[in-house]
Amino acid sequence: MKKHWEDFRVAGAFLTIFPVAEKLEMGPERLARSMGLFPAVGLILGLLLVVCNWLLAPLLPRGVLDCLLLLFLILATGALHLDGIADMIDGLAGGGDRESSLRIMKDSRVGAMGVVGLVMVLLLKYLSLYHVPLPQKAAALILMPAAGRWCQVFLATCSTYIRSEGGTGAVFVDNVGKSELIRASLTLLLASLVLCSFKGVLLAAFLLLFAVLLKHYFERRLGGVTGDVLGAATEIVEVLSLLLILMLY
Repeated sequence: MKKHWEDFRVAGAFLTIFPVAEKLEMGPERLARSMGLFPAVGLILGLLLVVCNWLLAPLLPRGVLDCLLLLFLILATGALHLDGIADMIDGLAGGGDRESSLRIMKDSRVGAMGVVGLVMVLLLKYLSLYHVPLPQKAAALILMPAAGRWCQVFLATCSTYIRSEGGTGAVFVDNVGKSELIRASLTLLLASLVLCSFKGVLLAAFLLLFAVLLKHYFERRLGGVTGDVLGAATEIVEVLSLLLILMLY
């Protein structure tokens, strides 16, 4: 039990700005093992969003509040995955082949396509959240960050890390196993079922299908995944989860 709690703290420290694992050793094995708890950290982030929504709903217009909720999520995660979406779009749009795409993605500068892609992802996420019906707002706020972080686990488990020089993503991809994917998947499935009943099963099924398509696309286009790809996938799946809730309700 203590080991699981410490793994959860490690996952929280990696995915958020909160200093919850300051005295814990974060070796490759523990970091990879913590991936099984990534969706659980997403659920906690979602619950924090629900609390903020409950506190501020009587005080602010709906549109302003939804914007602030997304801003809180960005601040709480240190914009960890937004950098990935900008770099990935730059690389895929500007690179004619695998090598040039990876070179562009590694460049710390953000190009025009990366900026446009980042703005559109944030805009689509905001508009989708704004139009989620109020009775489903809490479920959407909880499932959105959990679904995005589940996709990281799926891609890390089922894909190959492609940068020969290594990187932060390599620590996870090279060491994560099926047990972490099973734990992460059961967490997301159970949360979807509790929050959305039968429609939650459909939601989880669509997310799985999309994750499989993402995996095949990245394998064909890049040969596998990088840390930027994992971060970008998180943002993409967060948007998709909101869109699916809109379609299901």
